[in-house]
Amino acid sequence: MASKLMGGAIETGLRDALSEDLPRLLTLNQKALPHVNSLTHEDMLWFLEHSAYFKVTSGLKGFVIALEPGLDYASSNYRWFLKRFDNFFYIDRVIISKDFRGQGLGRQLYKDVIETARRRFPRLTCEVNSTPPNPKSMVFHETFGFSCVGTQQTEGGKKEVKLLALDLHPFN
Repeated sequence: MASKLMGGAIETGLRDALSEDLPRLLTLNQKALPHVNSLTHEDMLWFLEHSAYFKVTSGLKGFVIALEPGLDYASSNYRWFLKRFDNFFYIDRVIISKDFRGQGLGRQLYKDVIETARRRFPRLTCEVNSTPPNPKSMVFHETFGFSCVGTQQTEGGKKEVKLLALDLHPFN
């Protein structure tokens, strides 16, 4: 089960994901296409078992999943970071229900994942689609200080992503 790095939420309302949350979280994921890739229930179970960080907001209005390096995970974006960095914390996805965007839930999740990552990793990584464009996500990440460290095409050229990193120095 996830929880290897999960510390207490820095704000109220965040908790670790549970297996009974997965149907709702899968629905949120699928509604966020094409900004994230499609998942199955089995994929969500894999994340629950292997992610170092899998937290949800109260009412299951949103969630974030982050992974440590060294997993056998087929994501080309995760593997891009594995080839370039020895030590990082990778945000695989952050999703907020469309009905609750703009209410600070994403910021709350990111503040918590950043503080969690800062304890063990020198950088936090993720990607944002540039094709199809996701300008709101790019602005969101830039407000936290993420910068572009590379780009790559995925899904046979259907998508292009900006690969982002946030330096977390000092970390313990």
